Amino acid sequence: MTAGTVLHKSHMPLTQWFLAFYFVSQDKRGISAVQLAAMLGTTYKTAWSMLRRIRIAMGQRDETHQLCGVIEFDDAYFGGLTVGKKRGRGTEKAKVFVAVSLDERGNPLYAKMRVTQKIKRACVKKFAQAAFAQGSTIHSDGYRSYIPALKDYTHEHKPYDPNSGLLHWLHIVISNAKAFILGTYHGLPKKHLQAYLDEYCFRFSRRDFGPRLLERLALAVGTSARLS
Repeated sequence: MTAGTVLHKSHMPLTQWFLAFYFVSQDKRGISAVQLAAMLGTTYKTAWSMLRRIRIAMGQRDETHQLCGVIEFDDAYFGGLTVGKKRGRGTEKAKVFVAVSLDERGNPLYAKMRVTQKIKRACVKKFAQAAFAQGSTIHSDGYRSYIPALKDYTHEHKPYDPNSGLLHWLHIVISNAKAFILGTYHGLPKKHLQAYLDEYCFRFSRRDFGPRLLERLALAVGTSARLS
């Protein structure tokens, strides 16, 4: 039943797994490995491994979908304070591409986030090709790497002004993602950041599901691909 999924060769009983799915899906703030271990009566190491597999399934599920329509796009920086270091796009913090699709009334629908090594044209284009459906309209600031990288889309851009309302929802999503990571997980190493961003986006894009999030999580795990 678990063969070929992220649960492949797991020695944990399915009853424990479904309990984990329940606990993960019930709190919109997420759950830490310490909390899950206490709830399941397992070790921290086991709980951490279970959450890792669950987050991978979340990420795999959202990889199959592209954003479409009107999309807000920018880059963001995750990490602790870097006193005496560069800020903005020259920072040593983890760099992340962030995109949020909007409905006809301008309200947010779905979100995607991807850790990137650089904010260069090729990196922007690679993210866009994976995340944006053809025919989409992209709203962004006028950063030099964005303009040539997004030429295959309708790209509306202008210098960023915090009072203009440009990228309004995207910046709220970024702020909430940082609070999600800091509040539940109290920061984390860069190497694990993508998995936690995958969890945040999975939750955000299904925020109106309520109790049915458990069903969507079970589906994501059931249709996942085994770990390499």
